[in-house]
Amino acid sequence: MAARRGVAALDRAAGPLIERFLASLCHFCRQIRSRSWMDDLTLAEIVIKDLRKEFGDFTAVQSSSFTIADGEFFMLLGPSGCGKTTTLRMIAGLELPTSGEIYIGGEEVGQKPASQRDIAFVFQMFALYPHMNVRRNIIYPLVSQGMPRAQINRKLDEVARILGIESILDRPVGGLSGGDRQRVALGRAIVRDPKAFMMDEPLGALDAEFRERMAEELRALHDRMGATTVYVTHDQLEAMQMGDKIVVMNHGVVEQFGTPQEIYDKPATMFVADFIGSPSMNFLRFDGTVTEGASRVTLNGADFAVPVQHEAAAGELVLGVRPEHVVLSDSAAYRGEVRAAEYLGTTQIVTLDTPNGEVKARTGAAHAIRPGETVGLDFLPQTLTLFDDTTGRALASDLNAGAFGHG
Repeated sequence: MAARRGVAALDRAAGPLIERFLASLCHFCRQIRSRSWMDDLTLAEIVIKDLRKEFGDFTAVQSSSFTIADGEFFMLLGPSGCGKTTTLRMIAGLELPTSGEIYIGGEEVGQKPASQRDIAFVFQMFALYPHMNVRRNIIYPLVSQGMPRAQINRKLDEVARILGIESILDRPVGGLSGGDRQRVALGRAIVRDPKAFMMDEPLGALDAEFRERMAEELRALHDRMGATTVYVTHDQLEAMQMGDKIVVMNHGVVEQFGTPQEIYDKPATMFVADFIGSPSMNFLRFDGTVTEGASRVTLNGADFAVPVQHEAAAGELVLGVRPEHVVLSDSAAYRGEVRAAEYLGTTQIVTLDTPNGEVKARTGAAHAIRPGETVGLDFLPQTLTLFDDTTGRALASDLNAGAFGHG
């Protein structure tokens, strides 16, 4: 009897708390639908300081530092083995760093397990429970937490509406398309209301059509919810399409950190310039000297205007130019021989051999080009970047001054 009275008293005391929680949840749901909820919600800033991860003698991540702002869609981009997934796993708590600090919402969590970081993880291979239907997959983390059924149903209904999966809640996950399975995996993450989402190539298992569609859906979902999202990908087009900020990694090192436009227009290194863009940046190699304040360089006897240089360099240098910034001009002094032309509908990619290396030019499809002919080439001056060929580093200029963010 005493036990029953104690339980009854606890229920009476908890009743108002539950009612307030439900009221807050309903308010949260209304804010999502009206897209105004970010005005009232404190999101999770993630700060990485000198993060390092070693596996025996191998260093996977080397002293990375960057900040992911509240509500940002943040991309970790790079080739296989560059350290991007290891970085994500350290932020999530699935790997503990060898050294360095990780702050989520102002709290240092570097040595805490994943269960104490209030994040949700979405994997490439969905990681759904095959013996459960869609409904049970999504609510599984809430059931595991012992959340009351009424709250679970409210959260499930809201997530299903956000993702547009109300009609498949009772279907087994085994018969779903790849896109629907990924939506279910997202639903299971969203339903927890975590501080931040970690996504490890979540579209990697989808075909090209589904990838493009789901990329649009993911970005729209993020814009609706505003939750801090860290997303790993090796696909530079995916990163440019979806990201607010991008970290480009290579061999465990942060090569550059910035907005998609900064990284495309103002590459900090030759690796970034080559990795970003399709076709990638052209590299014209030459031996020469650049003085501080210089605004011209000479290639094979032809002068080219460049952004005013903020530092001097001498020896093996590289002039970098994007294909769309190459101008084919009969009057230009610098010449190249057309090797091929790839028709792309409204544009064409023209490949030329020049005295300083291969050049690809993106030009209008109506421009008549014949393989074997010699044409003049000019470059748009304010778009050009000079690199040190030995270090691969971009030289500072009016174009890129203050734009480089490194880890």
